[in-house]
Amino acid sequence: MPTKKKNDTALAVCIQEITEDGSELNLGDEFSLEALSYLHQAFIADTINNILDITGPDFYMYYADYPHTRKSVETIMHYLAGRLNGKKVKALEEKFKVQKLEPERWGLKMDAVFRQCFEWGYKHVIFIGSRTPTLNDKMLKMAIKLLKNSDAVFGPTVEGRYYLIGMSGQYHVNLADFDWRSPRIYSEVADKFNEKGLSWAEMEMWYAVEHPEDLEFLVRDINQYRLEGDEDKARETEKVLERILNRHI
Repeated sequence: MPTKKKNDTALAVCIQEITEDGSELNLGDEFSLEALSYLHQAFIADTINNILDITGPDFYMYYADYPHTRKSVETIMHYLAGRLNGKKVKALEEKFKVQKLEPERWGLKMDAVFRQCFEWGYKHVIFIGSRTPTLNDKMLKMAIKLLKNSDAVFGPTVEGRYYLIGMSGQYHVNLADFDWRSPRIYSEVADKFNEKGLSWAEMEMWYAVEHPEDLEFLVRDINQYRLEGDEDKARETEKVLERILNRHI
């Protein structure tokens, strides 16, 4: 449990397995299981790099305690500790905590993250997965701002799922009760908030990289960052993609 907690907001990244309830990292035949594993590690490293641009929240990374996932977490954290510098490496050392979860289905993992963070005394909790490496600090700051004035904030994907969920005040809706394989999961969760008379704000539509067509969004956004002079965002993802496409993985 955190000690001497100064912040009222927790931002939690939860690592998804290659196959989770209702979703799968399946990018086509040219991506071997080994290539997908390297790419997913890059997604996670970039996500952590992005959230460390934000001042204010405490940061957590949750993962199901499978041997391969534990090894990936160790690899990513060791790599980032050597690559980051300045304020980011300080935030990684002082404000970023890694937490184990029971190897359960996705809804139960989400449930465990929210419940734990609220039990620790946080007033606002934002939850994101590990397949959106282009989710930038501006979007996350907006999510925090919206959450301060509502019971929840939702980040919808084009498939009708979520790339972000936040709750404020308490754990209002039990996410483990839902079937996260449902193609209508976004509206089902939102409807439950409406039934309870809870207020929620909606973020801009974004995406989670899970299918070959999602790579187009990913490459588009990486290219846009580079045109804007940002050489840092999704850098690890870009490097691994180049290696895969050049058949070096």
